[in-house]
Amino acid sequence: MIKISNLSKEFGKLAVLKDINFTVEKGEIIVIIGPSGTGKSTLLRCLNYLETPTTGKIQIGNVDIDAVNHKQKEVTALRQQSSFVFQNYSLFANKTAIQNVAESLITVWKTPTSEALKIAKEILVKVGLADKLDAYPSRLSGGQQQRVGIARAMAAKGEVILFDEPTSALDPEWVDEVLAVMKQLAVERQTMIVVTHEMQFAKEVADRVIFMEDGYIVEQGTPQQIFEQPQNERTKSFVKRALKQH
Repeated sequence: MIKISNLSKEFGKLAVLKDINFTVEKGEIIVIIGPSGTGKSTLLRCLNYLETPTTGKIQIGNVDIDAVNHKQKEVTALRQQSSFVFQNYSLFANKTAIQNVAESLITVWKTPTSEALKIAKEILVKVGLADKLDAYPSRLSGGQQQRVGIARAMAAKGEVILFDEPTSALDPEWVDEVLAVMKQLAVERQTMIVVTHEMQFAKEVADRVIFMEDGYIVEQGTPQQIFEQPQNERTKSFVKRALKQH
């Protein structure tokens, strides 16, 4: 269970997030859509304190944290509840695929190295990279690197995986292989919050779609409600444009 209450984020005088409130049930897949520069990625980064919110409370699993009054150990505990899949993969260049996936198990969860490597291998097999265990990122395609990134997030054992536009840096031919892994996670009811421009993915996979603009949540509902019967004029015009492009 995830609960976001009155979350805001300001960079100097610029308010990027304004009074964000929503909840996510265990096993729910939330997709966040909206124009570029509207605060979607900032919201995701605030959820595991890659950015520190200005105000508001975040609860993930059994960890509760208040932006105005929190300790470093609470931030560490919050990060253990979630894992992050970055736009640009963010893999360790000097580690192989299997070492990248095992890293958090060894350093954060103190799993013995042999067991961590065994778990990492199982997950890499699951995402279709059985033949790339010992490959360094420089020897992997963008799609393969992103699948390693997802495998690393899967290994972290958190309550939720946060995806920040996971396909936006990929060549078109690699997008489908990454979305296929995400769809499989959805089938397994892995809790996910996904920021994406992939409207078809949102329609097929989301339990709930959140439309953001200008730092606000403008509207949220099922994919059918948001894509076929949006109530807000701004949602209507965004969806119309977005579906035309895809």
